[in-house]
Amino acid sequence: MNLWASVRIAVRALRVNRLRSALAMLGIVIGVGAVIAMVALGAGSQARVAETIQSLGSNIIVVLSGAITSGGVRLGSGTQLTITEDDAWAIQREIPQVEVAAPSMRGAGQIVYGNLNWGTVVMGVTPEYFPAREWDAVTGKLFGQEDVDGATKVALVGQTVAANLFNDSDPIGQIIRIRKVPFTVVAVMDRKGQNSWGQDQDDIILIPLSTAKRKVMGVSQANARSVNAISIKVREAKDMKDVERLTRDLLRQRHKLQPYQDDDFTLRNLSEFLQAQEAAAGVMTKLLAAIASISLLVGGIGIMNIMLVSVTERTREIGLRMAVGARGRDVLTQFLVEAVTLSLIGGAMGILLGIGLAYAVPYVPFLADSKIVLKWESIVLAFGFAAGIGIFFGFYPARKAAGLNPIEALRYE
Repeated sequence: MNLWASVRIAVRALRVNRLRSALAMLGIVIGVGAVIAMVALGAGSQARVAETIQSLGSNIIVVLSGAITSGGVRLGSGTQLTITEDDAWAIQREIPQVEVAAPSMRGAGQIVYGNLNWGTVVMGVTPEYFPAREWDAVTGKLFGQEDVDGATKVALVGQTVAANLFNDSDPIGQIIRIRKVPFTVVAVMDRKGQNSWGQDQDDIILIPLSTAKRKVMGVSQANARSVNAISIKVREAKDMKDVERLTRDLLRQRHKLQPYQDDDFTLRNLSEFLQAQEAAAGVMTKLLAAIASISLLVGGIGIMNIMLVSVTERTREIGLRMAVGARGRDVLTQFLVEAVTLSLIGGAMGILLGIGLAYAVPYVPFLADSKIVLKWESIVLAFGFAAGIGIFFGFYPARKAAGLNPIEALRYE
């Protein structure tokens, strides 16, 4: 008996007991669908972390000002201005692995344009901030060192600010007011999206650092050189740990801290933090896929049970086939093909279910912010695994059928 004849007989046998065949396939359908949907959800989480890493800029270390203690309560990083612009230039100058070190001041303000206003983050930065964050303008041009030296009143707006203040009009050249100080918009920044804490990085206005200190944030003369943060871009990812150590040593030396004193600043290795998130997302993807794969095993056991029942019901048929010349391997092939056919049909239906579930995830209220990435490798793997399950769990019933004695099978009632 050739393979094609076995397939035709298998399909005919499955059509005779459609409900039983459907129940046997159900575990495979759910298993394949669950694997595809879970892997898509996990891959989406990994993709979102990768986007966040890219939006922050690669190989970034951030130095934050220290914490101030008031009434025995530590108020958190950045509450005391302990780092300066000079610290940033020293890091850039004395640590060879550092590409740029960009000092910045962060504040908030109400931005007014005509009869519209918008509350947003106002950042005072230097030109080094743009290569450090790998951020460019989508229209207009970035300000330069001459704007910092001259404390000019120019502003770069993020896309969220541009959309809320200017709608569809061109922001370039428009006059806005930041805390009642007029500024000219010279550029709209490229889109950055959300960071890993869910903050909109495009809801921001960038102005020269000197302008921010003198005209917007009201920095006192005593803190004229102080900044909130320093963004350090490292040339090579492999040097991140070394630069972190060298930066800590350099700042402790510059701040004249004794060995027994704590750091008066905080170092954050953003790449390391986000890579840990990405690794965790990868582990979660594998865990979800493993849990979903259990459904495939359950489906395989269901197929084996159904095939054993089928062998018992068709014992006389098997005996008749063998009596008229069918060999044991023909019977083995027939029942194995039935098991594999069940698995393949279930696998195909499972693929449709999995793709449908994956696209339905964003419409689930508590998963609305989830990103979905369909992995074709997972679809192929799940389908192949379904076929393997059919062979594995169908082999025992098929072998049992092939091993029947023709005479005893014909006598079976």
